Amino acid sequence: MHEEHMNSQEDFPSDTAPSTGELDLEARQALRRVAGLASTELEDVTDAEYRRLRLERVVLVGVWTEGTIDDAENSLAELAQLAETAGSEVVEGLIQRRSKPDAGTFIGSGKVREVKEAVEALGADTVIADGELSPGQLIALEKAINVKVIDRTALILDIFAQHAKSAEGKAQVELAQLQYLLPRLRGWGDAMSRQGGSNGGVGLRGPGETKLETDRRRIRAKVAKLRRELAKLTVTRETKRDSRTRNRVPGVAIAGYTNAGKSSLLNALTGAGILVQDALFATLDTSTRRSRTAEGREYTVTDTVGFVRHLPHQLVEAFRSTLEEVAEADLIVHVIDGSHPDPLGQAAAVREVLAEVGAEEVPELVVVNKLDLVAPDDILQLRSDWPDAVFVSAHSGEGIDKLRAAIEQALPQPRTTLTVCIPYVRGDLVSRMRSRGEVLSTEHRGDGSVITARVDDALAGELRAFVLETD
Repeated sequence: MHEEHMNSQEDFPSDTAPSTGELDLEARQALRRVAGLASTELEDVTDAEYRRLRLERVVLVGVWTEGTIDDAENSLAELAQLAETAGSEVVEGLIQRRSKPDAGTFIGSGKVREVKEAVEALGADTVIADGELSPGQLIALEKAINVKVIDRTALILDIFAQHAKSAEGKAQVELAQLQYLLPRLRGWGDAMSRQGGSNGGVGLRGPGETKLETDRRRIRAKVAKLRRELAKLTVTRETKRDSRTRNRVPGVAIAGYTNAGKSSLLNALTGAGILVQDALFATLDTSTRRSRTAEGREYTVTDTVGFVRHLPHQLVEAFRSTLEEVAEADLIVHVIDGSHPDPLGQAAAVREVLAEVGAEEVPELVVVNKLDLVAPDDILQLRSDWPDAVFVSAHSGEGIDKLRAAIEQALPQPRTTLTVCIPYVRGDLVSRMRSRGEVLSTEHRGDGSVITARVDDALAGELRAFVLETD
């Protein structure tokens, strides 16, 4: 996805207001870390969690246990993207071939020395492991390397903490962070009680960091409170969903790997003005917009949170109510980044999460995006991998009309066909027939409009009094 050029508000003409997405991106870009001036080496490893906010220099460490070396390198490249999205500068990436991660240090004692040498030589202040570290592994690595160590899960949680905007999104992220931190309290020891504000740096910030106490009971109480808050917020979401269901408005959910271009696609389909940024997890809060088929029938399009390999289970649990929007949809538009080195692997990761939230049975329309960035030979391979997919470029607009047509074709069709004579004073019924059904023919005569249409069962019941008798 190309990053859109966003102007400051004063650059806009007086009669043109910036979109919500433009303002979101401008605000995000205005908050950047500045380089620190002090030495990055820790005098006390327990101070790792309280480093001043700044652009951190990080070394990445991965363990290659299965698959090909390309798979391992793609995973580390994605970790680098995550680190850069969190505001860090990646200075080195190391991969070790092992049958399984070392139980004590994740990477083994030999590789620990190599990492320490790289950290010292490059002036790095953080090491990020491409996996989830146990509390013991985290402590051992920090003591051996003497800089802050975080894992992939903490990094993703950190990005979510930066990007969450809505009350529901912030509560979901805070819940996920607390669930992640709870079993690690003993590992981080008394340091947790000294946490003082949002200066923890990559992997250690968020809406809830100032509320984390060493007392497990108090953290569990906070988790319980957040669950209650989310339950109330979920009621609002379900009320809106029930309203759409009662009105028989079909729902389309846009799902896909993070940075595949879901928000760009929603903007292209509906003109929604959602934030678009070339970064992982740029948007977390779901956005629902209404659209219409060529015949005027209404349907909703919902942009969902992006997925990633090894999406932390804490996030899947915390965002379950949001992800269930996908399971309740009539159609999933599965967006795939055609320019990525491993689109098949990304698609598999998305389908794994969809299955976890009960959405595996929902009809799927595969959309290969970023066609403008794909070489012709690669396009041939993609068409071979997904022969039934729609190929588009949300950036250039290529294929968007074909995608609209494919969505309309895949939407569930109303089941009842009838012919009615609607009096001219009941224009409201005609409007609902067009928005909720498919009008096949219309004839105007003296006593009203004779309309043949396919409609849902509920609307058919309301129209029963106007049905024309057939011979």
